[in-house]
Amino acid sequence: MSKRIIKKVAVLGSGVMGSRIACHFAGVGLKVLLLDIQPKDLPADAKPAEKNKIVNDALTAAIKSNPSPVYNKDVVKKITTGNFTDNMKDIADCDWVIEVVVERLDIKQLVFSDVEKYRKPGTLITSNTSGIPIHMMTEGRSDDFKKHFCGTHFFNPPRYLRLLEIIPTPHTDPEVVDFLMHYGDLTLGKTTVLCKDTPAFIANRVGVFGMMAIMNAMEKLQLNVDEIDALTGPVIGRPKSATFRTADVVGIDTLVKVAKGVADNCPDDEAKEIFNIPAWLNKMVENNWLGDKTGQGFFKKTKSATGEKEILTLNLQTMEYGARRKPKFATVEVAKPIEDLKTRIKVLCAGTDKAGEFYRQFHYNLFSYISHRIPEISDELYRVDDGMMAGFGWEIGAFESWDVLGVAKTVEAMKAAGYKVAPWVDEMLASGATTFYKVENGKRLYYDVSTKSYK
Repeated sequence: MSKRIIKKVAVLGSGVMGSRIACHFAGVGLKVLLLDIQPKDLPADAKPAEKNKIVNDALTAAIKSNPSPVYNKDVVKKITTGNFTDNMKDIADCDWVIEVVVERLDIKQLVFSDVEKYRKPGTLITSNTSGIPIHMMTEGRSDDFKKHFCGTHFFNPPRYLRLLEIIPTPHTDPEVVDFLMHYGDLTLGKTTVLCKDTPAFIANRVGVFGMMAIMNAMEKLQLNVDEIDALTGPVIGRPKSATFRTADVVGIDTLVKVAKGVADNCPDDEAKEIFNIPAWLNKMVENNWLGDKTGQGFFKKTKSATGEKEILTLNLQTMEYGARRKPKFATVEVAKPIEDLKTRIKVLCAGTDKAGEFYRQFHYNLFSYISHRIPEISDELYRVDDGMMAGFGWEIGAFESWDVLGVAKTVEAMKAAGYKVAPWVDEMLASGATTFYKVENGKRLYYDVSTKSYK
C-alpha cells in the first residue's frame, strides 16, 4: 500500500465543478487552495480582492447553491482563494493538484506548463475532464509529471454523486492508480471505478447511450415525455428524475455534447446511429431551452392563473408546453405493488402492452451495447455496473439486470428481434456459464471475459 499522505490540495478552476470539488475536499478535512484567472482589464494597482473576484464570486455562489456542497459553513474556512498569476507558486506545498479549467486542450496544456514550474516532484496531478483524452494532456511534460498524472472524473454534485472515475495513461505509475482507487473510496467516500482512456469513459458512455436509446424507443413507440419519465424512474430502480428530468438537471447542452463526442470519436461503435441528435433536441439547444439553468427544458415551471406553481411539459411534436398528464400503463399498475426490484423488472419486461414493448426494446438495446463495450471501455464487466449505479443512481447494474431476466433466454429473444450480442457472450453461454455474477462460499464473483472464468 502507498504511504502517500494528502494534507493540502490545489484546485485549478473555480467553475461549477471546481468550486464544488474544493468544497468536497475541505469537507473531508483537508486544506484547499482554489485558484482561477484574474478578471480582464484590471488597473495596475488592483487590490487582491479585485484580482480574486472571479474565484471568490464562484465560491460564494457554490456555498449558496442547493443542495449544499458543504456539511457546515465552517468547512469554507479550510479553503484559501487566489489567482493563477499571483498564486500558482503556492501549489509548491500541495500534495495533489486537480485541474478543472474549461474543456479545451490548448488551455489545459497552458495551465499544466505553469503547474510544471511550481509543483514539487512526486506531487499528484490530475484532471477532471469529461471529454478530452487523458493521454493528450501530458504531451511535452516531464517524466515525473507523466508518472504522477491521471484522470479523476468527479460527477456533479461531487458531495452527493458517489462516482469517481480513475483514468490512467500508459505513463501513470501503478502506485498512483492504486493510491487514488483507495483514497477515493476510503477518504472521499466514493465508489472508485477504474476506466480506460476512451471517449466519455464508462458512466457517461453507457449512461448517455441509455438516454439516447430511450429517446429512440420513444419515437418508435410514439410515447411522450411524461410517459417516458413514468416508465424510467423508481419503478425500474432508477432515480425519481428518470430520463427527461435528469436531462434538465444535467443540462441539455451537456447531454448533446457528450452524445456528439461519442458519435465523432468512436467511429467503430456499432450503435453510433443511436447517438445522432434528433431534430427536436437540436431545436431545444437552438432555442436555449437547456433545462434548469435556463429556466426551461423538457419541463418548465410557471404560475397558474391562481398564482400556484405549475410544471408544464414540452410536447416534442408541436414544441409547445402543456399541462402534465399522469400516464397509466397496465403493466406498470401490475408491477408497482411488487416490493422486490428484480421480480418487478421481470414483470415489466413481460408486459403485453406498449410499456412492456418499451422495456424489452430498452433492455435489449442496453444489453447489446454493454456486451460490445467489453473490453473496449473496461476489461471487467462489474466496473460498468459500478459506474452506472454510482454515477447515474441506478439501483441495479446493467449486467445484473441481464442476469435477472435470464442471459440465455434474453439472448435468444434479442437475436429474434434483430439485436446482436458480442461473441464473448455466446462463448460464455456455450461454456456452460449462465450468469455474469454468482455467489460462491459467501463471495460474489464476476465472469472474467479474458480468462473465461469467474473471479
